[in-house]
Amino acid sequence: MKETQSATMDAGTAVTTTTRRRLLKGSLGAAATAAAVPSLSGVAAAHFPVEIAIDIQPENAKNFIDLSEHDTVTVAVEQSAFVNSDGDSETFDPTERAVRYRFGSRLALENGEGARPVDDGEIRDPDDGAEDGKASLVLTFPVDEMGLDGGEETGWLYWERDESGAHGYAGFDSVRVYRGQPAGRSLIEQLQRLLGGETGTGAD
Repeated sequence: MKETQSATMDAGTAVTTTTRRRLLKGSLGAAATAAAVPSLSGVAAAHFPVEIAIDIQPENAKNFIDLSEHDTVTVAVEQSAFVNSDGDSETFDPTERAVRYRFGSRLALENGEGARPVDDGEIRDPDDGAEDGKASLVLTFPVDEMGLDGGEETGWLYWERDESGAHGYAGFDSVRVYRGQPAGRSLIEQLQRLLGGETGTGAD
């Protein structure tokens, strides 16, 4: 009888110990997950699928930004149609949307930074003979807030759906970013000066 009671107590103790360990393990796991949320929130909370069509420096086909010379940069936001995350067809018309934009490097935008437009922008009618025939919104952004340091080849634009800035749409365009004259241009100008100097000397 005593042996049976002892065995029963041992089994009960084992079950209790195992249950406590599971509870402790579950609690630790939940705590670890909760601790990890803040580190992920900066990336996971902001959701900006690439759906917007933009044109950086619409008046300049080369899309260059000289950090030493340019105080501002213009970006044209064009109308675009796509299927959204709900599976519905959606048209993004910048002339009818709230002006909540940020422009700059992708890293800056993902960190909640980037340049805000200096005003509400200018609605620009399409050129005669344009294929889409739709108006665009041209925005002006201050260069010193874009988070660019030179060498970037892509400029990003985020549109925020609401004041929280947590969700919206993104767009990008190719760009040349440098500080001062680009290396290729400097070399060409140096050669031109050199050849010009030699020619002038020869003429004398």
